[in-house]
Amino acid sequence: MSMTTVVIPLVIIFLATAAIWIGSGWLEEASAKLSIHYSLPPVVQGGIIAAAGSSFPELASVIFAALAGSFELGVGAIIGSAIFNVLVIPALAVLVADRPIETTRTVVHKETLFYMLAVVLLFLTFALALIYYPADSMVGELTRPLVALPLFGYVLYLFLQWQDTADFPGHTGAPTIDPVREWGFLLGGLAIILVAVHQLVHNVLVLGELAGTPDFFWGVIIVAAATSLPDALVSIQAADNDRDVASIANVMGSNTFDLLVVIPIGILLTGAAAINFVITAPMMGFLGLSTMLVFVLLRTDLLLTKRESIVLLAAYGGFTLWVLLEALAIVQILAG
Repeated sequence: MSMTTVVIPLVIIFLATAAIWIGSGWLEEASAKLSIHYSLPPVVQGGIIAAAGSSFPELASVIFAALAGSFELGVGAIIGSAIFNVLVIPALAVLVADRPIETTRTVVHKETLFYMLAVVLLFLTFALALIYYPADSMVGELTRPLVALPLFGYVLYLFLQWQDTADFPGHTGAPTIDPVREWGFLLGGLAIILVAVHQLVHNVLVLGELAGTPDFFWGVIIVAAATSLPDALVSIQAADNDRDVASIANVMGSNTFDLLVVIPIGILLTGAAAINFVITAPMMGFLGLSTMLVFVLLRTDLLLTKRESIVLLAAYGGFTLWVLLEALAIVQILAG
């Protein structure tokens, strides 16, 4: 294995990550302005518009990974991205804004708790795949009928957000906004992200083959962190602009979209995919624990402080170390 063989994919991954960052910047600014133009409340702007848009890299990664015959990479990217989002992004928002991030009971009790429900629904869907469509020992086949469960869960989420929109009085003193221009920036940002993620997934697969490590682990760490850049930028910029509610709502809304919509779309496109329950179950368990940790910290005085952000970053550091040790076969808690 020559140095050039490794360097070229690494350079492309770096350039693709930078492109994702640029595209997500356009997306965040456009979504914020469009939410003002259409008089959407901050929780809806963060939980649906910005969240769905900033989740586009994860959606693209699942689609391209599935088309490349490695749905395992896509699932790993979604779970890893969800863990990254819930532990790292709120912590970074606090550190960049250089102040505690304020939240509300609505965000904590509705957004965070519904996200916990999303984790449970996806875990239940994986379990049903193992029970009704067993492909091997502890491996189930996730089929199109099964993903109706998480998709129904997202429909319920949209209903709750629609109720918030109906009760919102509107923005006061809103500036004049050209919706056509902002839609152009939003769609342009999505196009840049689409091309960049395609290159990212392809070159991560190349590195995985060169290293001889499972696709799942590359998805959990590398693809997950890269595709989470839009979510990070959206939340950090929102916090830096004193839009704390939108900052936290984007994290929860993005993760809800990833779990309940992105993975089902991948299955709808491919028809079916094998899910190794021995690997995904511990990962989903860690995701559930991470969500509970964030819930407790956010609910305490409805603030996320710098000290609490350090706790979140330490938790993610421990997760990353565990995954790397698993990939190198130094630790073998995960079977298969």
